[in-house]
Amino acid sequence: MTTIAPYGSWKSPLSAADASAASTRFDGARFVGDEIWWGESVAAEGGRSSVRRRTGAGDIEDLLPSPWSARSRVHEYGGGSWTATDDGLLVFVEKTDQRVWSVRPGEDPIPLTAEEPAARHGGLRWQHGTLLAVREVHGDEAVPRRSIIAIPLDGSGRVGELVAGSDFVAQPSLSPDGSALAWVAWDHPDMPWDGTQLRVGPLVAGRVETWTSVSSGATAALQPEWTADGALLFVDDPTGRWNLWRADASGGEPRPIAPADADTGGGLWVLGVRWFAPLEDGDVIAVRTHGSDTLVRLSPDGAVVDVDVPIRARAAIEDAAGSRVLVSGVAPGVTGVWLVEQDGSSSLVRGSSSDLASEWTPDVRALTVAGAHGDVHAFDHPPTNPGFVAPEGELPPYVVLVHGGPTSHVGGVADSKIVYFTSRGIGVLEVNYGGSTGYGRAYRDRLRGQWGIVDVDDVAAAAAGLAAEGRADAARLAIEGGSAGGWTVLAALVGTDVFGAGISRYGVGDARTLATDTHDFEARYLDGLIGPLPEAEHLYLERSPLSRTDRFRVPVLLLQGDEDEVVPPSQAEAIRTALLEHGVPHAHVLYEGEGHGFRRPETIVHSLESELAFLGQVFGFPTPGVPPIELD
Repeated sequence: MTTIAPYGSWKSPLSAADASAASTRFDGARFVGDEIWWGESVAAEGGRSSVRRRTGAGDIEDLLPSPWSARSRVHEYGGGSWTATDDGLLVFVEKTDQRVWSVRPGEDPIPLTAEEPAARHGGLRWQHGTLLAVREVHGDEAVPRRSIIAIPLDGSGRVGELVAGSDFVAQPSLSPDGSALAWVAWDHPDMPWDGTQLRVGPLVAGRVETWTSVSSGATAALQPEWTADGALLFVDDPTGRWNLWRADASGGEPRPIAPADADTGGGLWVLGVRWFAPLEDGDVIAVRTHGSDTLVRLSPDGAVVDVDVPIRARAAIEDAAGSRVLVSGVAPGVTGVWLVEQDGSSSLVRGSSSDLASEWTPDVRALTVAGAHGDVHAFDHPPTNPGFVAPEGELPPYVVLVHGGPTSHVGGVADSKIVYFTSRGIGVLEVNYGGSTGYGRAYRDRLRGQWGIVDVDDVAAAAAGLAAEGRADAARLAIEGGSAGGWTVLAALVGTDVFGAGISRYGVGDARTLATDTHDFEARYLDGLIGPLPEAEHLYLERSPLSRTDRFRVPVLLLQGDEDEVVPPSQAEAIRTALLEHGVPHAHVLYEGEGHGFRRPETIVHSLESELAFLGQVFGFPTPGVPPIELD
């Protein structure tokens, strides 16, 4: 029987605890013998990052027991926190000391790097009998020293530095005969999606002393991978799209492989991410992104075959063995790791889902609206509940979700958080504003020098466009985002009259403070997004929400971790003070022990329930089973 009830008040079987449990993070996957290993966060243990395996018999076992946690802090965002040798030795970066350790199943871990509080490790890779890593050492210099190292497995702690010579290094790849190293390098003020160099150099006595650049330096070349015949594959975007390129061992200019109007590549926020892998038969499996993700198999002759995997967002190629591939990502209703067989069939190795039937998942609709700076891309997730409908003539409230980065994107898949809202009668609009990845270089560069303008105009245009179609209540549009998305939330609240409420998760309120207080990886990010300091200081002042606090008019919910080193808690506190001074209804929640991005299940539960309670209070609908939130 269908119940008629106002949007927002629909009863849902998906609790905040269910949504949290379905929000497992997966970090890497590897073939080890006849087993599959993968990294997985353990919600019941405070979000600890474990490594688990599926044995040949199909059983699931923990390889990294509590309290060990595999998590890197290189560039703060980490990545590549574990790998495994061919004979089943697990190698990982321990979260608490950032040393590299090794362990065999059932034994105690032993350290492979020396105890050095200033050093961090990440981007671990086992290749041709060598353990490679990115090493970051913090000292008195403004920029930490970063290098690519080789780590012996004997526990001596005597690591060998292979190469340094730039502010940042990433994605090392050892040639099949071990004679050469390829890697990605870049320097401040560039970010790795702006300009990098793909370098190749001979290894002489365990070091690279000279190198050549395969790419121009004016493009964002990423992920070098050697083929069995000594050619180098990589992704690059000289044509405006990240496509696959091949540099033959015999020399000559690199040539594209099956170029497409889609991206094989993305923002290099974490060290372990990969978008393609060469296969034993000479083919390549690759991610292609145009808004949403797909997987394709590319032949040397340029033939392209679609791979039947349900992943549509955050797709990454984790490992390849022969012609079998492990892929991670998000599919409708599930986040996890899939095994792709040689014949193209796929199966879920390990997944995290809410166990709701497919009828609870909204039918996503790709939406493109005209904006002041060009077309704006978004995904519409309408209210969906098989047991409820709204009264005739009522339009639904919507939450406009703004992704972080800002050099990132969403793929239009309803995850557990989206379903938490849509199943209660609250629509969700995800916006890939100008500056997002996944639509080519020109779309990505639309935000250069325009952060706080293009992103704000685009999210407002997308929200207004949805309302103009008669799909959303224009009087009940909320905007929500985290980190850089939180900046856009706050800037939209002071710069437009489109939204009736805002939710900022660890959002940026003062761009000048962010530029001076943030970590080194993003220390010059704002040079490209706004302009270099001190020359562009007036732009920082003009665009920062904290410079325009008298324009806050609608209720705001601020959610913040007290250990956030990317966007310090002082930013949220300053916004809170301004809201108090101007008499704007608001709530400020500070979560103890949380950093940049909430990991603890109790935090995720409380923040979700707080968001729902906030929306109900502001937009005037009851929220069954969720306690009210007090606004100051």
